Amino acid sequence: MAKKQSSAKKLVITYTKSAIGYNRRQRHTLRALGLRRLGDVVEHDDTPPIRGMIRKVDHLVKVEERAA
Repeated sequence: MAKKQSSAKKLVITYTKSAIGYNRRQRHTLRALGLRRLGDVVEHDDTPPIRGMIRKVDHLVKVEERAA
């Protein structure tokens, strides 16, 4: 059984650049992260699936790590 981390990292993701002109999959990835409008900020747990989504749209967002 896997141990739970008591101090899991959080990622604070800020939508900084418009997705107009980029491919539809990138726009859908932004929506799946919870980002709808420029300037939106969301917080997610630092997990491999979230990291993968961020990697696909890293040119459109700013990411900060925060200890929880």
